Order: sequence, then C-alpha cells, then structure tokens
Amino acid sequence: MSSEELHVVKSDSKVSGKAAKQAKSKKAPKVKIKLTEGIADRNLGKKGDDRVPVLIKQSHLDYEAELKRLQLELMKLQLTVKEKGMRVVMLFEGRDAAGKGGTIKRIIANMNARGVRVVALEKPNDQESTQWYFQRYIQHLPSAGEIVLFDRSWYNRAMVEPVMGFCTDEQHKRFLKSVPMFEEMLVKDGIHLFKFYFSVSKKMQKKRFKARETDPLKQYKLSPVDKLAQEYWHRYSIAKFQMLNETNRTIAPWTIVRSDNKKKARLNCIKFILSQMDYAGKVADEKLLPDPKYIISGIDEIRHMEDNLMNPDKLHG
Repeated sequence: MSSEELHVVKSDSKVSGKAAKQAKSKKAPKVKIKLTEGIADRNLGKKGDDRVPVLIKQSHLDYEAELKRLQLELMKLQLTVKEKGMRVVMLFEGRDAAGKGGTIKRIIANMNARGVRVVALEKPNDQESTQWYFQRYIQHLPSAGEIVLFDRSWYNRAMVEPVMGFCTDEQHKRFLKSVPMFEEMLVKDGIHLFKFYFSVSKKMQKKRFKARETDPLKQYKLSPVDKLAQEYWHRYSIAKFQMLNETNRTIAPWTIVRSDNKKKARLNCIKFILSQMDYAGKVADEKLLPDPKYIISGIDEIRHMEDNLMNPDKLHG
C-alpha cells in the first residue's frame, strides 16, 4: 500500500472501525525493484525536490565506480585495436546461467559499435549441418581493427552437443583433436585469442533458474536445454574435464572465471583482458591485476578436477 493510499484510509471519517482494520490488514504485494546499473553512481551526492532517497549497499556503489573505470580502459583498448589493425577474439563458455551474457554486455557497453561484434549463433540449419564444423564460425572472425565476442562458440561441440546427444561420439572426439590445431592457426596468423570458461556452482545455477522463471525480462532465456542442466550436472562436469585436458594449450590457454558472484566475475574478467593487452594510455599494471580468487588458469582448474574426480560435490561448475 502506498503512502497516499494509507493517508486516505486514515483521514476518511466514513470508514467504519471494522473496515479500517480490514484495510490495515491487507498488505500490498511486495514489488522488488532493481535499479538500472549506473543510476546510483551517476546520482551519488545530488539533491533536488524530485529525488527520493534509496538505500543502496556500499559494495554496489563500489562496483559501479570500478566498472566505469574499467570500461574507460576498454575504450582505450578499442582505439588501439583500430589504429593498429589488430584482431581480437573472445570466447565465452560455461554452463547455463553462468553469467556469460552479462559480462559481454558490460564489456561492449561503451565501445564503438562499428568496431565490436557479438556472435551468438542459433543451432545449425540443414545446410550448415553438412559443412565442415568450423565453417560457419570462420565467417564471423574479425577483420583488421575489430573485436569479436562469441557468446558460446565452436566449443558447443565440447560440452552441450555431446551431453545432449546433438552429436556423435566420433564427432566429439574428432573435434577435441582438431580444435587445438585450428586455434593454433588463428593465433599464429596474428589473432589475439581469449578463451573464458565461466564456472558457476550447482546451487547458484538453480537459484538463477528460479529467478528466470519469475522475472518477465528473463523468462526468454529459459530453454529445454536449461531445464536439463541440473539433472545432467555430472555429465557436464565430465565433458568439461575432457575439454580442458584436450584443448588447454600454451598457445591458446583457458581462463576460468568463478562466477557465483556476478559482479566480481565481470570486473575480474575485464581486468584480465586489459592486463593481457598493450594499448595507449593504459593505467598502472597493479590497477588491472585480477583477483586469483575469481580468475583461475586452465591448468590449475585441471589439477583441481583431477584431485576431486572421486568427490564430484567438491568440483566447481
């Protein structure tokens, strides 16, 4: 019940005592309002008759301020990429609801749309299904001065497809053997390749799925594949272990992003990207050091999985 409605109930002398009690007992449904990212930081300290005080966690303000600083660095990076004709590819992989899309959104938020592209392919059509597997991805690789971010990539064949039965065992094995050679060609041709795997826990994934069911703005994200993610959790873990073992190479290593905390995952992923690139006007290196609690090397993740293969509940997502 709003303050205006409550005032009317109190001031109306015609309302009987019984009716007044009933009115008070009826609680208005709680509506969870989430402020759009950036609003708190932009309005901090400002005053005016049309402003309403809102309680916001200090950690949220710190996040917005840090994100703004890092996005400025990303803009500097893009300018250098364009000026030097560099080509950058970023792959974002991970389980459903791991936070890949949200991170991509923050990376490109302030970049010039003419020099950055997000590629999120649908399932292959009848014609694409008969092509060489990498063929439909090659056409989306960057030209000089471009940054391309793949929201899921050719690594669909490493996890989703074998677990869900969308490819044969032979196709899966052939992919794992050929992808290191494919990526080696890309890197040796001058492409800067980042491979991120967003690691979310089973408990957090379940929580995010529940949130999607009730949020009208997120319901579109739910799919039949999502609904089996929890049921096939251990199958995905095995597929992940195979993928890392076969495709984590010195020339094209994996970077694991712990993403139960979305905000920390986003900030540290961006820091890692910036720390690995040279660009004009770059801030001091110490300001771009990612937190090792959230950024893990592929080899360290393999060791972690080897140590806990017999204790799957201890494995990260």
